[in-house]
Amino acid sequence: MPVTFDRSAMPGVIRLEGEIDIASGARLKAVLMEALETASGARISLEAATGVDVTAVQLLWAAERGAKATGVALTLDRLVPETLRAALRDAGFERFPLDDDFGEEAEAANEVR
Repeated sequence: MPVTFDRSAMPGVIRLEGEIDIASGARLKAVLMEALETASGARISLEAATGVDVTAVQLLWAAERGAKATGVALTLDRLVPETLRAALRDAGFERFPLDDDFGEEAEAANEVR
């Protein structure tokens, strides 16, 4: 399954694996909503994700807004894989949802070019 939620970890860990697209959108939405309802929040692991489509990006943006509005801690577990960062940059996004370092890294990459 491309979207799993390990509730036994504190905070819980949402793991995204493989291609996260419209086919896994309903599951991703349900898991993100569940994470936003927990006091401990969750970390999102993209380590095994190979791609995200616009559906997944929209859900992650919405989850980020929801987390900020409710004060729930929703963070990325590790760095976003460069393949995902590059795909979002190519699509015109300035940063990856929940990743405050994305813009800084994009600026540094542009300075090198």
